[in-house]
Parts: sequence; structure tokens; C-alpha cells
Amino acid sequence: MTKTIFRSIFLVAVAVLLSSLVLIIGVLYGYFTSVQKNQLKTELELAVQATENAGLEYLEAIDNDACRLTWIASDGSVLFDSYNDAENMENHAEREEVAEAFETGTGESSRYSSTLTEKTLYYAKLMSDGTVLRISVSHATVPMLVIGMLQPIVIVFAIALIISALLAHRLSKKIVLPLNSLDLDKPLDNNAYDEISPLLTHIDKQHLKIDAQINELKNRQNEFYAVIKNMNEGLVLLNGKGAVLSINPAAASFFSADDSCIGQDFLTIERNHEINKALNTAVSEGHSEIEMSRNGREFQLNISRIVDNEQTSGVVILIFDITDKVFAERNRREFTANVSHELKTPLHSIMGSAELIENGMVKPEDMPRFVSNIRSEAERLVTLINDIIRLSQLDESADMPIEEVDIYELALNVAESLSQIADSKNVTLTVNGEKALASGVRQLFREIIYNLCDNAIKYNVDGGSVKINVDKKDNCVSVIVSDTGIGIPLEQRERIFERFYRVDKSRSKETGGTGLGLSIVKHAVQYMGGEINLESTPGVGTTVTVVFKV
Repeated sequence: MTKTIFRSIFLVAVAVLLSSLVLIIGVLYGYFTSVQKNQLKTELELAVQATENAGLEYLEAIDNDACRLTWIASDGSVLFDSYNDAENMENHAEREEVAEAFETGTGESSRYSSTLTEKTLYYAKLMSDGTVLRISVSHATVPMLVIGMLQPIVIVFAIALIISALLAHRLSKKIVLPLNSLDLDKPLDNNAYDEISPLLTHIDKQHLKIDAQINELKNRQNEFYAVIKNMNEGLVLLNGKGAVLSINPAAASFFSADDSCIGQDFLTIERNHEINKALNTAVSEGHSEIEMSRNGREFQLNISRIVDNEQTSGVVILIFDITDKVFAERNRREFTANVSHELKTPLHSIMGSAELIENGMVKPEDMPRFVSNIRSEAERLVTLINDIIRLSQLDESADMPIEEVDIYELALNVAESLSQIADSKNVTLTVNGEKALASGVRQLFREIIYNLCDNAIKYNVDGGSVKINVDKKDNCVSVIVSDTGIGIPLEQRERIFERFYRVDKSRSKETGGTGLGLSIVKHAVQYMGGEINLESTPGVGTTVTVVFKV
């Protein structure tokens, strides 16, 4: 800032100096030119009077080199010239000042030399005998005058520049000194220039705003640390160079590290080849995932690149404990194997009955009973296999045909197919609602509604009711199945969607089924991105609500 003020003051001083010099020279030049013109006019008047009285004798007697006198006849020929031989001079009738004098009595003009360094003034006057007397004088032009005075001008200019520089330097320091002494931490306590008071007020407001932002940032930082500190998942933040910016306790436990690792390169706390390879993949491709075992548990690491202005500014590592998921997957496989084993029970019953019939060991009157047993066991076997296949498809997220389905129409079809079962149980089955289209798998929609209604009928009371309500609202389709059945105790509601789990085991043989219906409902709803909610009161009834996004 000091240099800027110095340059400004110095340039202003130079500009003023040059302007003053030009103005002074111009004014002086004009003044002296005016004085010289008046002197020439006076001298010409005197010369005219003397010439008319004494004639050529007066002109020849004059010895004055300061000005030039020329006597011109009425025809323009030169009678006398104080500088040159009159006989050798050209006719002057066409000269501007001479022609004007012949015409008006007086005339004047000025002419520059060929080099423009000299200017000649001419004044002419008509005398009583019809001749013209002209006087002329030469004087330097402004450029010539400046060249002649160049040395003193340069000296004065140099002295002025030195004085201007010294004064500008001193003045700039004096101006900046109060500014350098400002206490910006307490801007309103400064007693400086009044002109900067608005600036100081603005700075004070900015301080208050920055302090508020810093406090807010600290609060958010504390909140962030409080959140990640209590996270079950591990979280590690790395900067663009791979140094640890933040690590929560879960991640520190996973990597056997502590807070002292913050600021260190991640390779110093974890040298596992798979993790480092996943880090490099995330940096180059944006994301990577790996699963690994550690301390007897299973973990999944999600590694993502952080991009700022199209450049990698860091990496975030999330560590999830997937032990339960892995064990659940393992249990599912074991479950499938166990169920496959259990399929042998109806097969053995079918084979035993068929073998007795084949060997003629069944009495004719017992034949219908054996045939009925074979058919019922086969139906049970087919139903069980179909349910297992359906659950397997849902578990594996197998691709199924997606189409637009009218849920209300589907509910009517399900109610019609269950009407005989409902009548046999003395249960009233009704459907309410309106046309509601949803995109999904038709068979899954059907199985969801069918299994919910089938359960509501089976576990209902004599003379009870089951109501199906289909509603479309806010881009969602909801299916609500309400019954007046036995209800579900609170402690069992979390388990009713487990496979083969029954609330009332004493009625399992009476109601039949495979025990997989509600499990299929749960997985089918999840497969199509829906939500399921259950409310139940023992002895009053149960309401199951399923919501699908349109």
C-alpha cells in the first residue's frame, strides 16, 4: 500500500509540474509575442512619419538589425530593403500583408521558416504617396524556446522530481502509519481516519460472523465426533496423500490402533495386502468392497473416493460387522439342506402306501383311505417344494417378470379363490377399495395377499371376519388385511415371519400349511421394495398393512 500511495503522489506531482511548465511557457510566449507586436506597430508608425518627411535618406540612415524595413512601390516593386538589395528582390504585391495594406491601409501576417524553428511577424502601412512601408521581425517558436531553455528546465525538473519523491515517500509513510497500527482484533477501538470507519465497522461485523461460524463449526465437529464415536460401524477418513484424518473407536479396534495414528500414513497402521489393493481400486475407480475375517468375526469394508473439483481429495473407509449376515446365510443354506431332508417324510409315506397297494396287501374297503393318503401327502409335498423354491428365488433376488398390476382386481380374485375355505370356517371375507395400479411381480402380489388372507382365515374364530382394503394415496398403494382372530402376543410378533414358526403350535396340524406363508410375504414385500407393518391384540384380532410405491 505504501508503494501505491507513493506512486500516486509522485505521479500527481510530476503531472502538476509538467502542466505548470507548459502553462507558464505558453502564457509567457503569448505575452511577449503581444508586447513585440505592439512595439512593431509603434516603430512602423514612427518609420512611416519619418519616411514621408525625409524619404529614402531616412531609411538608408537607419542602422537597426533588430527589425527589417521594406519600402514597396504601388506596383509591388521593392524600392528599399534594410537587409537585401532592392533591385534583386521579387515583386511584393502578392504578399498578404502588402496586399491588405494597399486595400485597407494596414496589413499584417506571420510566416514560419522552413524548419519551423523561427516565426516572422509582418506589419505594413499605406503612406500618403501610395507606397507601402513594411516592418518585420523574427522571433523563436515555442519548440525553439524550449530547446534554448532545455538546460535550466532539466535542472528545475530534476530538483522538483527529487523534492516530490522525498515528500511523496514521507507523506505515504505518514498516511500508512495509522493503518499499520490498526488493531483488527478490536476494530471499533481504533482511532484512525474517519474515512475507514465504515470499513472497521464491516470488519467488526465480519469478526462476529466468523466467530459464530467457528462456534457452529466446532459444534458440528463435536457432533460429528460424538456420532462416529458411538457408531457400531468403523469409520476412517484419509486425505489425498493417504494420511489418517479421523478414526472412530470401532475402526481403531478393528485396526488395533489408537488416536495417535491421526496424521500418519495409513500404511503404518494397516499393511494387509487386500485392504491396500482395495484402497488403490477405490482411488482409481471410485469405490471398492472387500470381506474379511478378523478376531473370529466377519467384516465388510466399503471404500469410497472423495472427489472435490474433479480431483481426489481423500478416501473414506466404512467397516461393517456382517457376522450375523454371514451366519444367517450359513443358516439359510443349512435350512435348505434340512428341509430337503424333511421332504423324505411324505415321500416315505407315499412310497409305503404305494408298495402295500402294489403287493395286494390292502383290503378293497381300505383302498380309498390309502389313495387319499397318497394324494394328500403328494399335495403337501408339492406345496412344500413350491414354497421352498419361492423362498429360494426371493433370497437369491432372482429376476422375475415386472408388469403393471391392478391390486384391487387381484384382491378380488384371491377372495374368490378363498371363499370356500372361508365358508367352511364360517368366516366372512370382504374386499373394499378402488382400482390401484402398481408395478411389480404379479405372482408375488398374489402370494402376499393370498397368504395374509389364508392365515387370517385359518387363525380366526367361528363367525369371525376378514377384511381386505386396497387404497391408493400419495403415489403409494396399500393393502390392509384385518381379521377378528386369536391375535398374536407381543413377544412373538418379531418371530412370526420366520420360516416354520407358528404362533399356536397346537393348531398346526388342524390348520395345515407349510409354515412358510408369512416368510414368503416378508421376502416378497422386500423384493419389490415395499414396507410391511403388523398390529395385533390377543383375543381381538390382527391387522397387517403392506405398502408399495407406485
